[in-house]
Amino acid sequence: MSFNRIREKLSILADAAKYDVSCASSGGKRSNHHRGLGNNTGMGICHSYTEDGRCVSLLKILLTNHCIYDCAYCVTRKSNDIKRAAFKIQEVVDITINFYRRNYIEGLFLSSGIFKNSDYTMERLVAVAKKLRLEEKFNGYIHLKSIPGTSDELMREAGLYADRLSVNIEIPTISGLKLLAPDKKHEDFIKPMEKVKNEIIKYKSEQKIIKSTPRYAPAGQSTQMIIGATGESDRDIMCSAAYYYKKFNMRRVYYSGYIPVLMDDRLPSLGTAVPVLRENRLYQTDWLLRFYGFSVQEILNDSHKNLDLDIDPKLGWALRNLNLFPIDINTADKKILARVPGIGMQSVYKILQARKFRNLDWTHLKAIGISLNRAQYFITCNSREFYTGELSPIALKNKILKTSKSKYNNYFNQQLSLFS
Repeated sequence: MSFNRIREKLSILADAAKYDVSCASSGGKRSNHHRGLGNNTGMGICHSYTEDGRCVSLLKILLTNHCIYDCAYCVTRKSNDIKRAAFKIQEVVDITINFYRRNYIEGLFLSSGIFKNSDYTMERLVAVAKKLRLEEKFNGYIHLKSIPGTSDELMREAGLYADRLSVNIEIPTISGLKLLAPDKKHEDFIKPMEKVKNEIIKYKSEQKIIKSTPRYAPAGQSTQMIIGATGESDRDIMCSAAYYYKKFNMRRVYYSGYIPVLMDDRLPSLGTAVPVLRENRLYQTDWLLRFYGFSVQEILNDSHKNLDLDIDPKLGWALRNLNLFPIDINTADKKILARVPGIGMQSVYKILQARKFRNLDWTHLKAIGISLNRAQYFITCNSREFYTGELSPIALKNKILKTSKSKYNNYFNQQLSLFS
């Protein structure tokens, strides 16, 4: 196989993989200077972030963009007229090792369209990971996409060689999936998720007794939802996310705004992409559910089905529950402190530690790093309010927006203007 053909495949299959955001990626390039070894055009290179904040580069590609399905939202659907390509198993192994040796990447993110059936495709994905681990002794990060409908045997083998597994649920609701992907069944997505969850639980239980138990998917599993392809509200989306977190012990749920690239009566028209700001608000809500003790019903309900794009969801909740505020910063418990706009979890822990030694005043709170331009309206300090005026929720919202110093404000306002 010629170098030019490999390069063409890499260009096609790396471009097709960019729609999968479940590795929290961004594009990357590295130029060759002063007779350096190799030259990276950026094709297929993405960045992912570990739990401790380290940034790692991954080779992000599809094994193939051929697919037997005709999902309306997918650019690689079988009825779409695009260039098709497929890597051989050994080609992916060779590219990964060569990129790794040149310090372009630290791991592999491998997904695929579906060749003949689910098991045939998943078997090839597993074969790539197996060759890398056993033949090349590759110990870098490997993330494999689990193919819906894959057998339990293949899912078990996949977890023995991959660090993380993921099945993209794609559409948040069953009705939406039936509309846009009638050939797919919801239970085909659930089956591999259930298998991975059970295998991880089994591994953790056995590892306590037998230390040499082979590790199984040590980085857990994740999933991704396409936002805006159907008419689901933000409440529908977050209820689905909460279900997957609870039912399958997901590490992450990713939200990908739909970008119309195909003409189809079932889909939004071209030029009506989901605002980036909506994705951002969904991720903020996801964070509140996972780390701040909120439930979906507190943030989104029958009278408030969609998130306010002007303000973050925690501030939106606080403005709808002004009767709970202000709270005393020196006596409030951890749960309510975490619900104050402008106070993050790190600041909550700092407050709890600092007030063991003295009563905190406004100067202390500023030094801790609290965003007082928001928090001042919801707290008292030494029985003194920083702000003593009385404002309606709408007036208070406008006042906070006017004084906000967030570096994202201008960007978000530009995004809103594009889609208004």
